[in-house]
Order: sequence, then C-alpha cells, then structure tokens
Amino acid sequence: MAEETVNDVSRVENGEYGADSIQALKGLDPVRKRPGMYIGSTGESGLHHLVYEIVDNAVDEALAGYCTEIDVSILPENVIRVIDNGRGIPTAINHAEGISAATMVFTMLHAGGKFGGGGYKVSGGLHGVGASVVNALSEWLEVEIHDGKNVHFQRFDRGEYKEEIKITGTTDHTGTTVTFKPDAEIFHTTVFSYETLNDRLREKAFLNGGLKISLHDLRDPENIVEETMRYEGGIREYIAWLNKKRGAEVLHPDIIYLDGVENGIMVEIAFQYTTDFNSEVFRSFANDIHTGEGGMHELGFKRALNKVVNDFAKQEFEKSGKNKKKKQVKPGKKGEEEKPFAGYSGEAIREAINAIIAVKLPECEFEGQTKGKLGNPEVQPAVYKVASEKLTYYFEEHPETMQIIVNKAANSQAARDAAKKAMEAKRKSVMDSNGLPGKLADCSESDVSVTEIYIVEGDSAGGSAKEGRDRRFQAILPLWGKMLNVEKARADKVYNNDKLLPIVKALGTGIAEEFDIEKLRYGRVIIMADADVDGLHIRTLLLTFFFRFMRPLIEQGHVYCAQPPLFKVARGKQVRYAFSDEERDNYIAELGADGGKTDVQRYKGLGEMDPVQLWETTMNPETRTMLRVSVEDAAKADEIMTILMGDKVEPRREFIEQNARLAENLDI
Repeated sequence: MAEETVNDVSRVENGEYGADSIQALKGLDPVRKRPGMYIGSTGESGLHHLVYEIVDNAVDEALAGYCTEIDVSILPENVIRVIDNGRGIPTAINHAEGISAATMVFTMLHAGGKFGGGGYKVSGGLHGVGASVVNALSEWLEVEIHDGKNVHFQRFDRGEYKEEIKITGTTDHTGTTVTFKPDAEIFHTTVFSYETLNDRLREKAFLNGGLKISLHDLRDPENIVEETMRYEGGIREYIAWLNKKRGAEVLHPDIIYLDGVENGIMVEIAFQYTTDFNSEVFRSFANDIHTGEGGMHELGFKRALNKVVNDFAKQEFEKSGKNKKKKQVKPGKKGEEEKPFAGYSGEAIREAINAIIAVKLPECEFEGQTKGKLGNPEVQPAVYKVASEKLTYYFEEHPETMQIIVNKAANSQAARDAAKKAMEAKRKSVMDSNGLPGKLADCSESDVSVTEIYIVEGDSAGGSAKEGRDRRFQAILPLWGKMLNVEKARADKVYNNDKLLPIVKALGTGIAEEFDIEKLRYGRVIIMADADVDGLHIRTLLLTFFFRFMRPLIEQGHVYCAQPPLFKVARGKQVRYAFSDEERDNYIAELGADGGKTDVQRYKGLGEMDPVQLWETTMNPETRTMLRVSVEDAAKADEIMTILMGDKVEPRREFIEQNARLAENLDI
C-alpha cells in the first residue's frame, strides 16, 4: 500500500530536538491529524463538506456524460448515503499498487482518475483527495459498486480495512453507492442540516441541466422530508428561481444567456437586471464548484460587460448628438463645449444585476484548499472573449433590452455622480481622522495588525465594554437607536445617517466607490450584540451594510461576530459560562454531580454582565469565541434583508412560514 507522509516536527519531553523528534504520518493519518487542512473546519461547514465531496464525484460522472441520477439520503443516526448511476469506480487490481483501484480511491491521498489519465475531461472535488478524506474522517464507510455484472463491496473503519473488496452479488446496471457515518471524535457536531444540503444539491441541479438529484431526510420515520430536482433550463432557470426567491422585480423580461468554448474552456453565463439598486449579485462556479470569492471568470465577465455596455452607450450618445446645433458663443466669453462620452463605471453598469458565471476546464487552480477563488489566468481572456462577442451579438438582435440596460447604467451613474458631489464637503469631515465619533473609546495602539474595534449594541453594554477592555488595542463604539436598513438607501443617505456615520468615521475607509482598505484603522471589526431577536436583527443590518458598502472588509477577513455566553452556571466559586442549552445542562451536571445546588443565570443582554464578566467571556483574546464573517455569510444576511425588508410580500410570507418552527427557540 502506498503511503502519503507529512513531516510533523515536535520536541521530545526532555526539551531536546533531534532525529527522533521527526514524526512521519502515514496513510490517512495526516487527514485525521489536521482535518481543517482538507475540509476547512471540523464544525458544521466541514461536516457538510464530506457530503459535497462524494456528491462531487458523482457529478463528475455526469460531466463526463455517464451519470443521469444522484440520490442522497440522511439516514437515522445522521448516516449519509449517496447513490449514482455512473460507470462505477473501477474494481480491478491496480498493477502498480497490487490492490483494487476502488480501495486505492478510499485509502490513498491523491489517488483517482482526475490527473490527466483520460478518465475525466473536467472535474470538481478535491482531485483524488475527496473520497479518501471522507473515509479518513468517518467512523465507518461502506462502498458498493455495480459494474453491470457483479456487485462489489468493501467496508472501512476510520479509514482502515480488514477485508479486501469482494463480490456480493450480481447486477444488470452500473453505479456507486457510498454510505458513511462521520466520526464524532473529529467533528464538533455530526448532525446534518437538511436545508444546507438541499441548497447545495439544488445548486448542482441548476448547474447541470437535466441531471436528476434527489434528497431524502429519513431520520424521523414519521416526518420524512424529500425533494427531487431537475432543471432542463440550467442556469437560466437558476436566475429565474433566485429572482423569485428574493422577490425581485425584473427590469427586462428576457434572461440573457451566453455560452461558448474558447481554448478548451466551456463558458456559460446567464444574467438579468432587477429594479433594485445597491445590489450586485454574482454567483460563479468552476467545474461546478462554487467560487464564493470570485476569481478570473468573474473578472473576465465584468470586463466584457463594461466594454459592451459602454460601446453601445457611446453609440447612443453619438447618435443623439449628431442633430444638435452648436451653441452660440458671445464675443469675449468662453464657450462651453460638449464633453465627449466618458463611459460609465463598472459599479454603475453592474448595479441591480443578478448573474451566474459557470466555467468548465480540464484543471482548476483554486486559491485555498476549499476552493474559494479561481486562479487560472487563462480563464479571464477566455470568458472575456466569449462574453463580449456573444453579448454584442445579443444586443444587436435585442435592441430594446440593450436600451433598457444602457438607460439603467446612465441613471445609476447620474445618481452616483450627484451623490458624490453632494457628499464632497461631508466626506472631508467624515474621513478626517481628527474628527472621530464622540462616543468612540479609542485604543492607544495604531498598528492595524493588532487593533480591534467592538461595535456594541446599547450604551449599557458599551459602558461595560469600555471598562472591561484592554485599552491598548481594543476600541469600543456603542450604537443606539434604530439602525438604517441600507437595502433601499443610496450612498449619500448612508453618509448622512446618524447611526452609521459613526461607524464610517471610526473605521476611516470611506464607503462604496470611495472605499480604501489602506485607511482602515482597526484590523478586526467585531460586532457585539445581544443573543436575542433584537441583537440578531442588528447583526444582520450591520452585515448587510458591510456587504453593500464595505465588501472588501469581509472579503479580506476583517469582520467578526462576538459570541457572548447565554448562561452563567455557578456553584460557590466555581463558575462556567455556557453558549448553548446543551452546554448549560452539561455544566449543571458537572457542578452538581454530588447533588449540590447550582445557580443558573440567563443573560438577556450584554448589559447584564459586569466589565470583568464581559472581558472573561467575550473580549479576552485567550478565552473568547468569535466567528469570522465570510462573503457567503454576508450574502446570506443580504438575502434575508432583501426578503424581509423588501417590497414584495409573498417571499416574506414564505420565509416566515418556512422558519416559523424556529420561533420557540427565540427570545422575544
């Protein structure tokens, strides 16, 4: 059996560092030792990533033209089963290793058919790592392979196997069934979310038009939940579905669809404009993998869209100016000449767009193991060429749609220019570092690599935070009153809002098109709100504001959410802080194991904690728990705000009905 090794340098007990301090992790040991390197985390996202990896392998079969159906089930005890009707993993003996190819796939890192051997033209997944990683991080895993003649079976326990793959029956079809139970020794939780898996599988169905994907939640026999998804219209249907989900009113009836192949790269683009403003929705994919941080394919499309729209806008401008008479100029006075068309900014052109960009290529280069951003430089010119040529042709064939989009860009640019002029005087005071908000308790340190600012809900909590903080590197900015919903507000309204203005002044970066990350005064921007409905509302409003007007803050990992405890469990001088009902119950059992009485305090708000408690639980870097906000987190908050704060009633009603069952767990 081939072994994948990772050197782990450690010191021996007596403090000496020598040859025996070098450890070689063999087989799948590196995965169990450092799971975060392979699946991102051992929390909920990493847990669900296991399912994605197995599903991605099945989707790769669909991309190769061999799979038409994928069936995913959540079985009792949170066991996952994935069935596909692809070719089935090869089961013959691999002569180089002396074991079955299927065994290699599940026990060796970087073993698979995606390294240029002709098995796949394009593929997602972790390129020969996915199946073995899932196996390594599972308490047990079973694989059943149908090759059209025989049924092959093998079982693994925490990545190891006792028996070789064996034939257990006959069959007349092909496909692979993978069943696994995530290892509770690895993951913080092993409970799968039906909604999370459903969202991801629906995405896969949209991206592969005609592919049938089913999801079944069979954990409760009396409450089985299931859905089958198949979208013949592909990403065009995806756009329509997203607009309906958000309750968006479309600006033009037709969904623009562009596709083509350039240098072996398949490009698909669908987009439609809505009547919203300040919104710009891009969903991009590479080999069916969602690239939440964008990349070269997004850049290529944005460049093409800017060029084509500005080209047509320039033509319209020149046509409108041909019949104008020259302005008469009085002697001795300087005449005013009509300025040439300067073009619209990319932000103005993309305002209110809802776009999906999907590319398929032989080998993806992702930035980061979990594929957040596509880095292939050859993708940008390929997407640019396909998009610019096809969009130019489309506009020529649909002049009415072209005119609507050009007018939208013109109106957006005019509004932005007007706001910019109106804010000119305001910006000087806002951006002046000497004009910091009056309620800001600043820190003494100025090094952005160590400074952090807590945006705190309420003056009471702000007072405790100011007293409990470390003044060297922690700044406190209390918020008060009702937060502005930026969903329907332009930049000038935000600049002049007395609730958001202190945040803009304190951070120092400016907003929207004037945003400059180099002027950021704090390396961490931490939202600290109560753990109740009002606190979650404020958190969502702030995340939406950052997502709309300061997105680089999130993209570069500067935004965090503090996690204050929900309970204080005490017995005498023994104190425990619990962040969930389960943790509270565990502490009660621990401190009251001998029958003694424990006192439990439920924190209704941050203001109920004294400065020492707030420091120990929520602000001390050595003991606190914080969540770094990702672009996907902020996008979700933005989507919820659009639904709940938008003009459409139906999406809001559907959202409330779907989430009504959660109300019993909320503090209102």
